[in-house]
Amino acid sequence: MSGLENVSLGEIKFVRRHDLTPSLRLFIACTALMAQATGTWGKITELSRQFMISRMFVYMLANNLQETGMVVFGDRSSQPVVAQNLSLQHILSLRLEGRCSIEAISTIMKRFGLTNCSTGFISQFLHDTGALLPNTLTNDDNQVQLVVFLSDEIFVKNQPILVTVDANSSAILRIELADSRKVQDWQKHWQCIQKNGHIAVYLVTDEGKGLCGAHKKTLKHLVRQPDTYHAIAHRLGKWVNALEQAALAAIKEEYERWDKLDSARSEAVINSRIEAYEQAKQTADQAIELYENFAFLYSTIIKELNVFDDNGNLRDRKNAEQNIKAALSLIKQLGHGKITKAVDKVENTVEQLLNYFDTAQTVVNQLSQLGIDPNALKAICLAWQWQKGWIKSKKAAARQYCKDNEQFCLQIAQGYFEQDCDIVKEQVYEQLDQIVQSSALVECINSIIRPYLNGSKNQVTQETLNLIMFYHNHRRYLAGKRKGKTPMEILTGKKQKKDWMELLFEAVREKEQFVSKSDS
Repeated sequence: MSGLENVSLGEIKFVRRHDLTPSLRLFIACTALMAQATGTWGKITELSRQFMISRMFVYMLANNLQETGMVVFGDRSSQPVVAQNLSLQHILSLRLEGRCSIEAISTIMKRFGLTNCSTGFISQFLHDTGALLPNTLTNDDNQVQLVVFLSDEIFVKNQPILVTVDANSSAILRIELADSRKVQDWQKHWQCIQKNGHIAVYLVTDEGKGLCGAHKKTLKHLVRQPDTYHAIAHRLGKWVNALEQAALAAIKEEYERWDKLDSARSEAVINSRIEAYEQAKQTADQAIELYENFAFLYSTIIKELNVFDDNGNLRDRKNAEQNIKAALSLIKQLGHGKITKAVDKVENTVEQLLNYFDTAQTVVNQLSQLGIDPNALKAICLAWQWQKGWIKSKKAAARQYCKDNEQFCLQIAQGYFEQDCDIVKEQVYEQLDQIVQSSALVECINSIIRPYLNGSKNQVTQETLNLIMFYHNHRRYLAGKRKGKTPMEILTGKKQKKDWMELLFEAVREKEQFVSKSDS
């Protein structure tokens, strides 16, 4: 166990400390146990510094001595090892499933009388466990696997976390705490993923300079799909609500000016208030017109991004591109300075923005060879598009509207089959999922990681990210289209028979055994 005291990130080195004789280890363990029993503050840290060992190693020596003492002097029927394992399971469950802070984990464990509940032990255990886990997913089949790279950056204060996720399974392929997000950082990031057996066939990113530069140098043979969310919705979508609020405020001002007319008595005041009301009315009319015109043009652009039209037919890329450009041109004619600047940025990406239509054409051609009735196939394709809609929707009413339309389309498709069409639907959905328009899934990963960062006051380490990655890849989804499945099951196509925690302990034990062989 002494090897754990030298665990470090990246290249893990283990040095056998021959200077730590059995007598010294016994002294350290006794001193630590006495400090824990008397509540002496800082003794563990003092021992750690005195003998140049980790605090985790001090705790482990103390626990080993305590367990031995319980066997020799205590009730032999007790099971200290089981109790310790239970404590470790609680630490992992509360941290990863409960998303609790280390202080909260310690408080909860003390409440239920669990061992190893000090914040120091919990912190060191999580650190050392994470250090034994990789930050890059390895394909264990000794074969390459083709995946879609969704890459993005998550920031902790000013430090970037580079993340790449597989689009279909949502499995995290690599996550790393980086010093920068330059071209060379992303080059190394992608090269490491591909060396571990996951080859990119398609790339989805935003317009970050590092990402775009790395694509040109490392993955230039791949089609890069700009993130439609960042390209359009992020830049223009916010103005729908902003203009609506401005119009409502102008209408309110118009009504207030109208109400003040009743209290006017002198002719001068009456004329002044009439003039103010007319000015307010003109302002309100202009605000309403601006909002309605922009909202209509924006909704037109969003509709052109849909893969299929209202009849389930694949949209023509050139027509969609022309319609988007026309709508953007009309938006600029509205004369709003800030919106015009945003439109200029969108126009720079329009030609690449619809690259996913080429992928869609390939997928639809493949589906047409399956012998499915063309009308049934169109209905299922449209149902898939509605499914994508309710997954993206944040408001309950919008989600329900999309779900209802999905079911309606599936009922139409069912009419063309003599048996249940669920099998055909799953097959078609799986193929259509290859069409990726945005890196929104990485935003979902961001939402998964963020609570851990908030719980640790944004003090994140690579070891923590390793733990989060392992947990996410092996945990089961409780809701959504992936309900009941784990990301690894979807990625590999193999049933995961064990719980994520059991797999975690197996991975750690395997790494420890490898290190022990290296030491001997």
